[in-house]
Amino acid sequence: MDEMKQTLTEGLPQLGLHLTEEKIDTLCAFGRAMVKQNEVMNLTGITDDKGVANLHLLDSLTVLATQDLSGKRLVDVGCGAGFPGVPLAIACPEADITLLDSLGKRMKWLEAVLPQLGIRAECVTARAEEAVATRRESYDFATSRAVARLNILLELTAPYVKVGGAVLAMKGAAAREELAECGNAMKKLGLKLEEVREFPIDGTAHAVIVLRKVAPTPRQYPRRFAKIKQMPL
Repeated sequence: MDEMKQTLTEGLPQLGLHLTEEKIDTLCAFGRAMVKQNEVMNLTGITDDKGVANLHLLDSLTVLATQDLSGKRLVDVGCGAGFPGVPLAIACPEADITLLDSLGKRMKWLEAVLPQLGIRAECVTARAEEAVATRRESYDFATSRAVARLNILLELTAPYVKVGGAVLAMKGAAAREELAECGNAMKKLGLKLEEVREFPIDGTAHAVIVLRKVAPTPRQYPRRFAKIKQMPL
């Protein structure tokens, strides 16, 4: 068994997850495809088998450890090389996953590689604050990883989520510190903190902040990204 598969197999029970060998093999196949593509395109700084398994694949699956995605719609905002959306689509094919990113080259690669590996997900090339015009409050979950600080991220993700759904924000060691800045943003966007789930993976802190959508997000949000960045809620 290679190191990527072994690390993944040993790490899944620690997240409380059980996946079939076929799904584990597909996760590894996607991890390897990303590392190969990284030779010609900047997708990741993590290319060793153990790092890919821990910091990309298992990290992405923490979302599945917090929510049952079966039969649900999820949008991965700023998906980059496909994390966490692609591992979630592999682990839970019953979910309807949308991968959203503004970088066309990455999205073209995902559109090509996913069918080759038998992975089903919708790929959308657009800026988050623009794509929401046709997708407002139409998802059960919005998730995002390493896109921006939480007070900026919430304005980009909350408008996608229907009332009763949740924003699942993936953060590291600074999760609670970033959350402390977000009281005003949560109030304005119709969100309420439900829980912070922490997962130690290979000795580092990984957290999923679950913010329940309790009221519709006002139509003026999201603003243009330059404005969001300049004046976070």
